[in-house]
This record gives sequence, C-alpha cells and structure tokens, in this order.
Amino acid sequence: MPMASISPFLDQLWIARFVILKGLGATVSISLLAIIVGSLLGVLVGLALVYGNRILRLIVRAYTDFIRGTPVLVLVLASYYVLSTVGIELGPFQAGVLALAVFCSSHVGEIVRGGLQAIPVGQTEAAKAIGLTFGQTFAYVLWPQALRQFLPAWVNTAAEMVKASTLLSVIGVAELLLRTQEIISRNFMSLQFYFFAGLLYFVINYGIERFGKYVERKTAVPS
Repeated sequence: MPMASISPFLDQLWIARFVILKGLGATVSISLLAIIVGSLLGVLVGLALVYGNRILRLIVRAYTDFIRGTPVLVLVLASYYVLSTVGIELGPFQAGVLALAVFCSSHVGEIVRGGLQAIPVGQTEAAKAIGLTFGQTFAYVLWPQALRQFLPAWVNTAAEMVKASTLLSVIGVAELLLRTQEIISRNFMSLQFYFFAGLLYFVINYGIERFGKYVERKTAVPS
C-alpha cells in the first residue's frame, strides 16, 4: 500500500481510535462471557449425555441437536425478540451473550461427550478395583484425559464464538464490526478499515489459540 494512501488512513484511524476501542472492548466482553458461560453449560451437557439416565439423555440430546441445527443468527434474533414476548426483557448485549452461550454449550457438550467416551472403559474399572469413588475416578482419571483430547476442538469453538459475535450487530450491539461500519460511513475507507478490523479479529483468535496451547502444555503427560 503506497504511503500516500496510508497517511490519510492513519489520520482517520487516530480520529476513530476511541470508537474502535469501544467496539473491540464489546467484542472481547461478549466473546469472553459467551465462551465462559457456554463452556460451563457445555460441560454439564456433556456429563448428562454420558452419565445421565435415559430420560435425561434424551432431553439433553434433543437440546443439543436442536441448537446445533439452528443458525446462530436465528438464536440471536430469538433471544432478543421472542423472549420479550413471554415477558423476559433482555437488552441487546444480554440477549447476544445468551444466544452465543447457548450455541457454544451445544458444541462444547458434544466435545466433552466425545472426549469422555473415547477413554477406554478398562480405566474406569481399574479405578473401581483400587477403591476410587466415582467422583475420584472422574477427577483424577477421566477428566484429565478428556481435557487433553477436547482442547483443540474447544479452541476452534471459542474462535467461532468470536466470529459469531459479528452477527450481534443485527440487534444493535455496538461490537467491533458495527463500529467499523459506522466509521466507514463517515470516511468511505472501506478497504482499509475492514482490513484493520480483520486484523483485530485475528489477534483475538490468535490469543485464544495461544491460551489453548498453554493449557495443552500444562496438562500434557510428561514423556
């Protein structure tokens, strides 16, 4: 990009710095809340799918399949518009976090289920043989192994939540993409500012990936 075109962009970027920072802060907040809440719910969903009784497994399976088969945008619109019709009033931010967390929970639930079921049954039987309770078996034998298996898939899901946060602009959440579009409507530098927004999304997702790698190293079995 020639310097002649970079200089006006840098000027506009400096003028819009606080707007961009607000949008970036909203995107990070929404994504972080959705990932945390969705992961906690997802662990419960995964446990119910593996260890729940028949009725609970059927209910949770129906929830998981329904949510996974529903587009994120539909969940976002439903959280904001449908819930208000039954008396649950949520602001755009809360509705957006709820929609993304619910979507995240269905994916994490499947990831946790797959990780737990991939562990050979013999290890559970061996833990019982040495007198471990179910809680001890889960905490010391099953969960550490399952965690190492589903970390890469969890990182992908977390990155998807960051990208899905751009959909919240349809209900008026002033996240990074909406703020970027507002700036572009004033200076018409669409290429430069969309590229810059893409760079910021990359930085967020790169941070998530590095965090996943850090946890993976911490939980790796010493060779």
